[in-house]
Amino acid sequence: MNKLASLGFARQLVLGLMMALGVAAGAHANEGGIAWDKAPNKTNDLAALQNGAKLFVNYCLNCHSAAFMRFNRLQDIGLTEQQIKDNLLFTTEKVGETMKAAIDPRQAKEWFGANPPDLTVIARSRAGHGGTGADYLYTYMRTFYRDESKATGWNNLVFPSVGMPHVLWELQGARRPVFEEREEHGHKTEVFKGWEQLTPGSMTPLQYDQAVGDLVAYLQWMGEPAQNTRVRVGVGVLIFLAFFTLIAWRLNAAYWKDVK
Repeated sequence: MNKLASLGFARQLVLGLMMALGVAAGAHANEGGIAWDKAPNKTNDLAALQNGAKLFVNYCLNCHSAAFMRFNRLQDIGLTEQQIKDNLLFTTEKVGETMKAAIDPRQAKEWFGANPPDLTVIARSRAGHGGTGADYLYTYMRTFYRDESKATGWNNLVFPSVGMPHVLWELQGARRPVFEEREEHGHKTEVFKGWEQLTPGSMTPLQYDQAVGDLVAYLQWMGEPAQNTRVRVGVGVLIFLAFFTLIAWRLNAAYWKDVK
């Protein structure tokens, strides 16, 4: 009886944990609540990548490192070493050094609750059921809104209660989300409907979306700088194999044509 009682208790405990995890997951899904927008594909657009690199250095590198990317690797997207020195190096860094954040890790932990993550492979690590990592980042950087209840004064629809402030707010301006209350299966839910602009930014909404697209494209490229080369080589190899297969097929037919 003791064994049976213990097994019954263990089963109830496991079921309880599963239900709790399910409720927590459902709450998180409801809290996040919005579908990811499709990020534009700009990894072959050198102008977009260069603008994305500029935005990254000016707005992201103050807190986030890219410890596996060297400044001189930006020559792969069409920048000269002199352009990198003149436009993307602001302190004592050298063009051959990695992209390290200027912030003190101890201060960052005090201000934000945790050290800001390294962004070298952020676009590769954020893929999920909602889309690619680029889709996540593209939506995330466009869904900040004013929330005075938060320490930073900002919140985010994709990452609720995020510790990061809206670093591009001067470009986008301040907005607040508009929700519509709906009742489904006897439960009231709030559905995201759009945005209300509180204060204008220095960019129009279209210009801001394009700038975020450039930044996300750069983050994608930084995660795998050789990606475009790999794709080109792969296409070339497939074309060669197709051509070689055609030749082999015709040689085989010529060799066996007189064999009966």
